[in-house]
Amino acid sequence: MPNGSIYVPPDDKFKWGSPSVMYELRWRETRSERRRRRNIMAGAGFVVITALAIYRGFPLPLLIGVLGGFAVWGIDGFISWRMFEATAVWRGKRSGAVRTGRLLRRALGKHGYSVLDGRAVPGKASIDHLVIGPGGVWIVDNEAWPPDTHIAAYGGKLFLGERAGRKFAEALVGAAATMREVLSREASTPIEVSALLAVHGGRVKDGVVVAEGLTLFTPRRAAKWILANGNGDLTPEEVEFLTRTSARILRRLTV
Repeated sequence: MPNGSIYVPPDDKFKWGSPSVMYELRWRETRSERRRRRNIMAGAGFVVITALAIYRGFPLPLLIGVLGGFAVWGIDGFISWRMFEATAVWRGKRSGAVRTGRLLRRALGKHGYSVLDGRAVPGKASIDHLVIGPGGVWIVDNEAWPPDTHIAAYGGKLFLGERAGRKFAEALVGAAATMREVLSREASTPIEVSALLAVHGGRVKDGVVVAEGLTLFTPRRAAKWILANGNGDLTPEEVEFLTRTSARILRRLTV
């Protein structure tokens, strides 16, 4: 039977549903289950904490138990919310580029770095951020994957879940190489440019993965990585010149 089954009745909720939509539907459908589990955990916390308070001879053990139970309930709720919010970019509810750009400017601005957002590299794909500072130059892109996607390197090869990430890495590394040529020509001196990828969602093995010329990490690690892994040594004058040059020669993307 085309597009269906004679044994399983169709469910309109999942018809034509993307993985992100199905994930969000499932999350909302299991809300009562999470609340029930949270209440059980809070009750168990109350019993255990009250018993410990009585054993230790603390005053008002019941009040301590109640506060402890509320703390367990709140912590579990916060963890649950953070897990759901971690998929916001993948679900299309937030912009990964906006988040990463804000984090980069906040952490790097005080160290003399500039961040140019939404630029088109000549002859290559667009990039989300161009970072220029005393430690060198980087292009930073953003990508989102489902929360159960494992991102790792094996034998120097990049894997995005079960798929090889060679072509994905080649695109960003190629954009970095083009930027290297453009900036080196304008500055009349070699300028190294490295490719970085901020991962929204998914599970990055050990927090940072380096493979096939590309470095991948969560957005919050980006600024720290840049500060600790410089690829050059630029003076404030050189930073200003490269920033002005990049702003002039790279077309700004509009949404």
